[in-house]
Amino acid sequence: MEVVRISQEQIDTGSIGSLACEALEAGNIVVLPDHALFDQQADIDFLLGLKQNASSLHKNVAYKPAAHKVTGATTHSPGDAERLLDVMSRFSKRALSLLALVCPPYAQKWKTDYASYRPFEEHGRDLPLKQRNDLMHVDAFPSRPTHGGGILRLFTQINPSKDRVWRVSGPFESLADKYAMNAGLRDVKGGSAALKRAAAKVGRAVGLKVPDRTAYDQFMLGFHDYLKGNEEFQHTREAREYNFHPNQVWMCYTDVLAHSVLSGQYALEQTVIIPPEAKVRPEIAPVSVLERMAGFPLTPARKRQLQSA
Repeated sequence: MEVVRISQEQIDTGSIGSLACEALEAGNIVVLPDHALFDQQADIDFLLGLKQNASSLHKNVAYKPAAHKVTGATTHSPGDAERLLDVMSRFSKRALSLLALVCPPYAQKWKTDYASYRPFEEHGRDLPLKQRNDLMHVDAFPSRPTHGGGILRLFTQINPSKDRVWRVSGPFESLADKYAMNAGLRDVKGGSAALKRAAAKVGRAVGLKVPDRTAYDQFMLGFHDYLKGNEEFQHTREAREYNFHPNQVWMCYTDVLAHSVLSGQYALEQTVIIPPEAKVRPEIAPVSVLERMAGFPLTPARKRQLQSA
């Protein structure tokens, strides 16, 4: 695992090509040291002063671009609510524009997911195990299955005086080799896992809002929890710490690189979902790695590909 730095000159001259994509897909962190995602200090000051909803349903403030809506925030007036929506919307648009410049092979193929603001201090935060950010894990979304797509996230942090400290381990293939079987990889093909997928399909047919999880999504949710609860993994000597400075911008595949946040407050991120076929090296995508280990396809789309080959 390495940190790869992309300069503003590389962005301006369009000389990046697939460099950043290849680095990200291999489980590295790409840092943009010359770039900032806020051009108005007033926007930063507004976010720093925001009081967030303490409800357990809202771990972070979320901006949903498709609905142009913010959830998870406590505001004191309609004016503050409108201001928050405006600030988060502009952050999301700038983040997406930057992602398109840094990763041109992805730009026309990704699915735009949420942006979020994380105003709480992560160190010592009292959360259930599955929600704790200070335990190393790979990302999986309970309510938004990716169907084998990669979770690419661009981060910045606006804390004026403290770094955001990550602990990371990877790449994904080494994690899978060591832990995937014990985490239940082969169990997602049939049995209770298959029954759950069938029941969910019936539920959706009658109008219930049930996530459309594939076997891949089921496993990744379980792998997320398994890694957080595995003491051996949490104390691995192979993990490394990185500090991200105020206003620094970085990005990584958070389903490829196991990561935790040891400390830090006031971070923002924008997520996009990258289809497996859009990747520069699809053979090292988590879905490909897991399918080779399991010996069977983990999504309907992958099954159709194999049948037509």
